[in-house]
Amino acid sequence: MAVKILIIDDEGLFCEDLATMLRRRGYECRTAPDGEKGQAIAEEFLPDVALCDISLPGISGIEVLEQILRINPKSFVIMITAYGTVETSIEAFRKGASDYIMKPLIVEDVLQKIERLMEHKRLLREISFLRRKLSEDVESLSLVGQSEKMKEVLELAKKVAPTRSTVFISGASGTGKELIARAIHDSSDSPDEPFVAINCAGIPEYLLESELFGHTRGAFTGAVSDREGFFEFAGNGTVLLDEIGEMARVLQGKLLRVLEEREFIPIGGKVVVPLKARIIASTNKRLEELVEAGQFRQDLYFRLMIFEIHLPELKKHRDDIPLLCEHFIKNFNKELKRNCLGVDNEVIRRLMAYSWPGNVRELRNVIERAMILSHGDYITLAELPPQITSGLQFSEYSDDLRVAMATYEREHIRRVLLSSGGNKEETARRLGINPSTLYRKMIELGLMPEPSS
Repeated sequence: MAVKILIIDDEGLFCEDLATMLRRRGYECRTAPDGEKGQAIAEEFLPDVALCDISLPGISGIEVLEQILRINPKSFVIMITAYGTVETSIEAFRKGASDYIMKPLIVEDVLQKIERLMEHKRLLREISFLRRKLSEDVESLSLVGQSEKMKEVLELAKKVAPTRSTVFISGASGTGKELIARAIHDSSDSPDEPFVAINCAGIPEYLLESELFGHTRGAFTGAVSDREGFFEFAGNGTVLLDEIGEMARVLQGKLLRVLEEREFIPIGGKVVVPLKARIIASTNKRLEELVEAGQFRQDLYFRLMIFEIHLPELKKHRDDIPLLCEHFIKNFNKELKRNCLGVDNEVIRRLMAYSWPGNVRELRNVIERAMILSHGDYITLAELPPQITSGLQFSEYSDDLRVAMATYEREHIRRVLLSSGGNKEETARRLGINPSTLYRKMIELGLMPEPSS
């Protein structure tokens, strides 16, 4: 959508000439001859940039500056004067002015200032998104893992990242769907473009359409100004439609057209906007079952299934639990200002045996809780929640004693090896075995390749 500019100046001819020039450059402009009318237009127009003369009939330009920023704190105000002084410049900046220009205006100078402010606004919006996402529970969905299942997931993500293909990510809650989507975006050709994650289950249908497509002023009650949707805001970036199985069928049809035509029209608008962003969809439900039940469009289902990545439940890749624990402990040491060295052997055994219905997110929460309660160098059973220490989940590990023991021994050696910085002699010392015994066990348990003959 066009950048909106409000010009407030009592010189009518100057005002209209400037507005005409800006309109020719693609800006949407409105003008006002005095401060009172300027305020009234600002309340309804919500300009991106206001060019305001300091010397106005009635209320002063400084007062108008304050009112515009009160109405819309995100507006940029450039003050104009023919009688500039150091004092007025300082006062204007103290009141929140973004820039200051003097008459007679140099057209290219005005354009450069506006373009610079719009670039600044774009960067502020991207920073805002990054801060919001960082404040959310992103770290609860870790990609740390060396199991075969996770290696397959990461390999698929790596292959699809450079393309612009639609990606569908499936998996139970807490398995890491959003973080995989972020990894795809970060490895794409446009990692600096916005990444926008939208929870389709958390936004009412009538609002979700506006959030995605945007709307024009007057499109519905309360639409007091044009607003770009996330499809447009994302630019060449990525839009993640999380929990897409909850999207209303009417909106599913509109999304299908967007994916097929790579374009959309804002609500109430007439101008077609091209879709440049990559679309990634995710859900913790089985879409094929929703299709059979008539709750999800079959044509949209097939359109989304161009490239599917399925994330396994944590109990399907238990080998990653020790690495995940170390990853979370490292992060929480920084956040909680602790110096925890790890978890003791019994804790690892219990964590490996637990069924993890909440997947990686639950493991992260368990580690955070334990580190808050712990006062020693290592997390012990005393800091684990009852559902893990009760022993009711041990059958989830393995019925075969030899398999269970081998798996535990492998993960225990790997954990001590990692905490020893990869030093095998130190690892053997901490395990209480000879280095030669350690080498043999590592080969047997697949922790290192067999020596070539």
